[in-house]
Amino acid sequence: MRKFLAFGDVHADFDLLWTALRAASCADGAGMPTPPVQAGLFQVVLIGDLVHPKNDRDYARLTGLPRFDHKNPDHLFLAAREQIRHLEKLKAYQEAAPHAVHIILGNHDDAVLNTSYVLGTSGGMVHVEFDPDHGGLILPDHLATWMRSFPREIRVGTVQFAHVSPLPAHAHYDDLFYADHSPKRWFRDSPEYVRMAGLDYGVYGHTQIDGGIHLDEDHNLAMIDALHAREYLELLLDPGQEHPVQNVRAVPF
Repeated sequence: MRKFLAFGDVHADFDLLWTALRAASCADGAGMPTPPVQAGLFQVVLIGDLVHPKNDRDYARLTGLPRFDHKNPDHLFLAAREQIRHLEKLKAYQEAAPHAVHIILGNHDDAVLNTSYVLGTSGGMVHVEFDPDHGGLILPDHLATWMRSFPREIRVGTVQFAHVSPLPAHAHYDDLFYADHSPKRWFRDSPEYVRMAGLDYGVYGHTQIDGGIHLDEDHNLAMIDALHAREYLELLLDPGQEHPVQNVRAVPF
C-alpha cells in the first residue's frame, strides 16, 4: 500500500505549492523531502504547468510590481527571474528523492521549451517571459534539460496520472491540441474515456476547477487543477490488487 499525493497546476504560485507540500507532510521547512517521501511511502505527483502565472494580478504578485506589463522587457525579466529561482528549488527537491517525486509535462511547460506557440489568457495576457523573440529570457539549459525529462504520463498499474486526459492525442501539445475544445471539456462530455483506455482510475489537471477538486465517482476520475482552491488529492493504492485504488479524497490545506 502506498500513498500518492497529487497536486494541481502550479502556474508559478510556488509559495502555495510549498504550503500544500508541507501540509501534506511531503516537504520540510527547508523545502526538502520528508522521511516518508525519502522512504517512498509517500509518492508526490505534480500534474504539470509549473510556469506562467494565470493573470496580470498573479504576475504582479510574483514580480513585486504594482502592475505587470507583458510588453515591458524589464517586467518580463523579473517574471522569468523569479520563476527560475523557484524552479531551481523545486528541482533540488525532486533530485533529493527522484524515486518518489514525479512531475508531468504540462502544455505551459512545453511552451517554454518550444516557443513556436505563444500561450495567453482570455483577458489578452500573453506568456512570453521565456520567449526571446518577444523580449523574454531563454530558460537556462540545465532547467530546460530537467523539464525535457518530465514524462507525459505516469502509470501505476491501471491508474494513470496525466496533464489533460487519457487520450494520447491530448499528451502532444501541437496545432491540433490548441485548435480543439475537447481538452477542456472531455471530462464532462466523455468521461467514459477513462474506462475505454483500460484504466481503473485517472487523475488529470489542465482545466481549472473553481469549486475545488472534481471527483467523478461514476467514471473513476479526478480533475485536480484546484491548487488555487487550496486542495490536493490523496490516493491510497495497492498495485497488487485487481482494483488498486483503495481510497480517494480531496484534502483541504
